[in-house]
Amino acid sequence: MKERLVSWIDGIFSPFHAFLDMAIERLQVVSLVTAQGLNVGQYLSVFADMPFEWQLVVYSLMTSMVVIGSIFMFRSIMRLYYAKKDGVKFW
Repeated sequence: MKERLVSWIDGIFSPFHAFLDMAIERLQVVSLVTAQGLNVGQYLSVFADMPFEWQLVVYSLMTSMVVIGSIFMFRSIMRLYYAKKDGVKFW
């Protein structure tokens, strides 16, 4: 009786186990590929042929985009914080 119940339960959950096993295998393969890192130099090598002054202009533009993006992210996080704070009032 116990073996029959165990086989019945295994029959129900075997597709989920197979799917999870396949997902684990895929994630292990992906983790090996992403462990290599990202080489940004391949994407920015186009700017290496420019004169030094233009490289500084591109560098300044990219730095300003990162700073402005960080400010926008901070602003949206603070907006969420204040909305949550206003939603939960302490009496």
